[in-house]
Amino acid sequence: MSANTHQFQTEVRQLLDIVIHAFYSDKEVFVRELISNASDALEKLRLKQLTGAAIADPQRDLCITISTDKDKHTLTIADSGIGMTEEEVVEYLGTIAHSGTKKFLEAMKESQSGPQDLIGQFGVGFYSAFMAADKVEVTTRSWQPDAKPVVWASTGQDSYTLDSAPQDTPRGTSICIYLKEDAHRFAEENSLRYIISKYSNFVGFPIKLDDERLNTVQAIWMKNKKDVTAEEYEEFYKFINHTDSAPLTHMHFSADAPIVLNSVLFVPAENPEAFGFGRCEPNVSLYCHKVLIDSKPENLLPEWLRFLSGVVDSEDLPLNISREMLQDHTLLRRISGIITKRFIKHLETMAKDDADTYEQFWQKYSRFIKEGICTTWEHKDALAKLLRFESTFTEAGKLTSFADYVSRMKENQKDIYVLYGASRAQLEHSPYLDALTARGFEVCFLTDGGDQFVMDSLHKFDDKEIKSIDRANLELPPLQNQPDRPGLDEKQGKKLTDWVSSAFADSFSKVSLSERVTSAPAIALQGENDLSPEVKAYLKAMGQTVPESHPEIAFNPHSPIVQRLAELQTENEEVATLLAGQIINTALLRAGMLDDPAKLADNSQALLEKLLSK
Repeated sequence: MSANTHQFQTEVRQLLDIVIHAFYSDKEVFVRELISNASDALEKLRLKQLTGAAIADPQRDLCITISTDKDKHTLTIADSGIGMTEEEVVEYLGTIAHSGTKKFLEAMKESQSGPQDLIGQFGVGFYSAFMAADKVEVTTRSWQPDAKPVVWASTGQDSYTLDSAPQDTPRGTSICIYLKEDAHRFAEENSLRYIISKYSNFVGFPIKLDDERLNTVQAIWMKNKKDVTAEEYEEFYKFINHTDSAPLTHMHFSADAPIVLNSVLFVPAENPEAFGFGRCEPNVSLYCHKVLIDSKPENLLPEWLRFLSGVVDSEDLPLNISREMLQDHTLLRRISGIITKRFIKHLETMAKDDADTYEQFWQKYSRFIKEGICTTWEHKDALAKLLRFESTFTEAGKLTSFADYVSRMKENQKDIYVLYGASRAQLEHSPYLDALTARGFEVCFLTDGGDQFVMDSLHKFDDKEIKSIDRANLELPPLQNQPDRPGLDEKQGKKLTDWVSSAFADSFSKVSLSERVTSAPAIALQGENDLSPEVKAYLKAMGQTVPESHPEIAFNPHSPIVQRLAELQTENEEVATLLAGQIINTALLRAGMLDDPAKLADNSQALLEKLLSK
């Protein structure tokens, strides 16, 4: 047939202008769109072959070929796929989004956010080629043996032409792009290699540039994990991370409902934030049918999972025309929830079946888990199962969990007990342990600076409250079968505590005698609403105002030192005051509540001078 010219409809010209000028933030994505369309055409042909239907050029290989002509400034992307008949060319290329063009234009006028949020259903990525093209020429031959090959051409203005193609045109579609002056770089081999590697590296059919296959790494996330070897996982990880090191662990999963998902996620062998380079950026890319949508999608995973790398692929993504923005952010949140739950489950399984690897993970990534507890309410209970720590029931260096702790709780124990500090060695000498040890209760040693934030966010585990044993409001069951010990009686005790309260007025919220302390003369206890020393240090480091606190002082009525203090109160009040100050400052120091250690030194010196002067 001779070339025929066809006019675009008015609304179609408007839509084409929007496609060319409004949707894509980077011209290079037109290469991705055309390769994606070529892959779709090949997949459709592959399915036709499975039906046993007669197909034109049945021996032709299924592949995508890309060629350039620097002198003519052309780029050609061809496939050996299903092709199009003349009627299909008119339907698919002659009328852009023919079934909804007017509705789309009306919706775009009413939209305040622009066209990006409106186009998931139109599927007109082919027309992105006109961002870089003065002219686009499409030569195509259908899979149907008797179909005649056709040439479609347009400058993207008011019209397009249809003409016959040579009869020996092979099956498939070839798109020749005559590049604009400012787009000549797309005829450069290096530019195309970069674009194809970035967006289309995992397309399931061979992509050849000047007869060299570019996409040599398989999209292993689309395969059954039983068919992927450990070596293939390691090779894939090294490829996407540009590294020579192997990952610590990986998770490969597929889901059909409620959303179709295929994913492979890796935990690097080293924490990327452990070397002082600041907060790492997420490295999990979002794909649709093995074509890159976004290499760093926002909100795909919660912040605390930013250490992961890998791929998430979903064919359910409602994408806009540019594939650069998800239309339905609710769906993205659902995807995030599914992946997060799966990864937490993966860590649970690892902790149970491969304790050594999990311990390595914990040593490197524990702060991310704790961050998750503090920032994602819906996952905190599941994440709490992953927490590890030492305790009074474990050897130094050996870790335990809350689940193990609960399994060892005594019959008369209703709460989980924890103690915060800089190290196990420090905590093992804490006077707070006395009352718990006497009752046979286990105490968790929490030695990370942010642990109190974590426990305050968690509150409970397995319906059991988590309580710090340095709090004044801690309630413990009475000790059974304890021998009588000499000490201050009620009257002597009241006289002593009244005197200390008066001598150190406005310093403490309460002064009392307590059976919670057995080895030391006294302990300092945090009030119910007081901030811990760790939290105070954090606020101070952040330059924030640290609220004043008034701890409680609890004296040991059985301590010989306290008994002698009660006597000195009457015999020599000056020495008694210095001795009381020494006991109190020592208790505050051991609790991390002594703001100025010089107070203890000055008091010690004054006490020694007083005693030696006699």
